[in-house]
Amino acid sequence: MAKGLITSEQLKVALAEQRKTNEFLGKILLKNNLIKERDLLEVLSEQFNIPHVSLKYKYLDWRLAKQFSLALILDYKCFPIAKDEWSVTIAITNPLDVWALKKAEGETGGLKLKLVLVSEEDMNEFIQRYQQCLKKQIQF
Repeated sequence: MAKGLITSEQLKVALAEQRKTNEFLGKILLKNNLIKERDLLEVLSEQFNIPHVSLKYKYLDWRLAKQFSLALILDYKCFPIAKDEWSVTIAITNPLDVWALKKAEGETGGLKLKLVLVSEEDMNEFIQRYQQCLKKQIQF
């Protein structure tokens, strides 16, 4: 509302729907075409102080991805995109998904968890690329 993306009435209606469905507010706003995904990502990025990045042309580090569970990547939509000696950077679509964040943190091997926010579309495309790599590996 503070950014002028929705009105107080739209927020009130979305919150009422959220009470019924237990969906995340951002998903409700998107589903009802009240905001664009780009706007949601910018707001969440600011609110949680998590950088927003694009995975469109990002290199898929197969060796890094194999260090993490299929569940983390496919079920929780948390994708490891970088690692150094102190931290692991994981792309996420929802910084409010406590279960996903807990699962990601549990798989970092004691390294610091760094998060970057990505769009659902970017995440889905990256996961498709990952699944193609999985299929190729199984064939060999």
